Amino acid sequence: MVIDRAGLAAFLRRRRASLQPEDVGLPRGRRRRTSGLRREEVAALCHMSADYYARLERERGPQPSEQMIASIAQGLHLTLDERDHLFRLAGHSPPARGADSDHISPGLLRILDRLEDTPAEIVTELGETLRQTPLAVALTGDLTAYTGPARSIGYRWFTDPATRRLYAPEDHSYLSRMFASGLRGVVTLRGPASPAARLADLLLAQSDEFREVWDQHEVGLRPHEVKHFVHPEVGALELTCQSLLDPDQSHLLLVYTAIPGSESYEKLRLLSVIGPQALTAGGAAGR
Repeated sequence: MVIDRAGLAAFLRRRRASLQPEDVGLPRGRRRRTSGLRREEVAALCHMSADYYARLERERGPQPSEQMIASIAQGLHLTLDERDHLFRLAGHSPPARGADSDHISPGLLRILDRLEDTPAEIVTELGETLRQTPLAVALTGDLTAYTGPARSIGYRWFTDPATRRLYAPEDHSYLSRMFASGLRGVVTLRGPASPAARLADLLLAQSDEFREVWDQHEVGLRPHEVKHFVHPEVGALELTCQSLLDPDQSHLLLVYTAIPGSESYEKLRLLSVIGPQALTAGGAAGR
């Protein structure tokens, strides 16, 4: 496929003009004159330089990679149809849709953008964290930094002892059973050639504990509504987890809250001040 520079530039300009700062979780500011987003704002949302993005809108520069186009599609909060159109304009075939896709729907992103004062994250059916709020990063570390099989909390749970440190020890046994049960359900749903099946094969080869719980053939174990975290800075937290499902992408928005006035509520407020410096991606745990 050949890049359509004029079409790509026009589409990017139009989409940028149609977005307001509040649509993507940005403050409007008092002296704003631009009708839509500024180029530098879009570039920041897409994790690229403002100069690179500006060249795309001016029909200049090299052909953007598939990874770059995916980042732009997410930063501009595109729908799946718009994302696919953007890929074709850039001279690439659109990626797969459904459970294997990392593209988050605009609706789910809009909700997440409004939860800055709450720990929340968007995850795949394999427990891969795609996006977190700042307070979620302060609670669990930057879980989006993992790559390969380690993107999945189920994989990390059985292969990386650091993943368990943010959970109360009395919950570990059930969580092991739950992760195995959940993975078995996805393998059955997606089939033997799926990423879920490959993940199960890796764990069977690497973890004695996983083999033990996998052999129990448990299915349907659900996460407990109340999560017991043990944070290295603020100590024990008891948080309630609510979820919202995007059925088209099999993505879940997970929101963690504490009862107002409780000790955990005050600890979350303290975490919002401390920030994520106590945790790093290498030493963070997951859900």
